[in-house]
Amino acid sequence: MTKTDMTNDELGENHVATSAQNPVRHDAFELPDDQKIELIKKDVEHILTTLGMDLTDDSLKGTPNRVAKMFVKEIFGGLNPNKKPSSSTFKNNYKYGEMLVEKNITLYSTCEHHLLPIVGRCHVAYISNGTVVGLSKMNRIVDYFAKRPQVQERLTMQIVQELQKVLGTEDVACIIDAKHLCVNSRGIRDIESSTVTSEFGGRFKDEKTKREFLDYIRLETNF
Repeated sequence: MTKTDMTNDELGENHVATSAQNPVRHDAFELPDDQKIELIKKDVEHILTTLGMDLTDDSLKGTPNRVAKMFVKEIFGGLNPNKKPSSSTFKNNYKYGEMLVEKNITLYSTCEHHLLPIVGRCHVAYISNGTVVGLSKMNRIVDYFAKRPQVQERLTMQIVQELQKVLGTEDVACIIDAKHLCVNSRGIRDIESSTVTSEFGGRFKDEKTKREFLDYIRLETNF
């Protein structure tokens, strides 16, 4: 069966991604955030009313607005290129030539197939070719690309591609280990399984370098 033969639901279950870029319309950012919030608020009201919920109840009456603000300002905020973190780089004056690894970056994203959370850890590494980036910027890049309706494979690639561009080197790697609530809380409801994806660029494609990275992220620390 080809991709064009599959229904939307089948595509979602099979994690087929159409490209390394999020499928965003060309006019996605013409509306200001406050207008988007008002429109989404009405949509959430319609969903909850259709489900039979009483929106006059004190517990529910603020829910449409809360959800709309959360979508636009928080969990899908990474769709807006204006919110992309600036990534200041510095010359590697101390000539550090080994691998730099930022491991156990907390990752929160949202599955674009069911709009349920993806929660896990991201491990990122690079080898400097003369440029370094602030450690917190690596976390911010992960967070920016995670704050979208996502596919984990695409997210992994986007993190590597962005760091390659920022650092001016192909020698970047990323591994994500995450739980998908579309698997854990619905469907098969397997609460133990997680999904691991990886992207290796430049020297990280070499088996020895790749193994060194994997050994680093398995390290146990006592501090």
